Amino acid sequence: MASAAPAGAFLRAYRILQREAHERPVIFYSCIIGGIGPVLALTVPPFREKYLGYKRADPLPKTYPLPNRARQPPSGYED
Repeated sequence: MASAAPAGAFLRAYRILQREAHERPVIFYSCIIGGIGPVLALTVPPFREKYLGYKRADPLPKTYPLPNRARQPPSGYED
């Protein structure tokens, strides 16, 4: 009889979700899509890299590369 209690809880939760899907489908399905979002955010990038050959872009440079020569100040722009 101890195993009937968890089954009853899942059945009750299923019936609540079923009722919400019929009475308020917009809220129900938006919660479903919102719950799937974090799962996809964690699973899609590794899948793309492993199976589809996607390579991440090179990181942006943090500094501007300076030339290895003496700096020539601009001239001819005096007002």
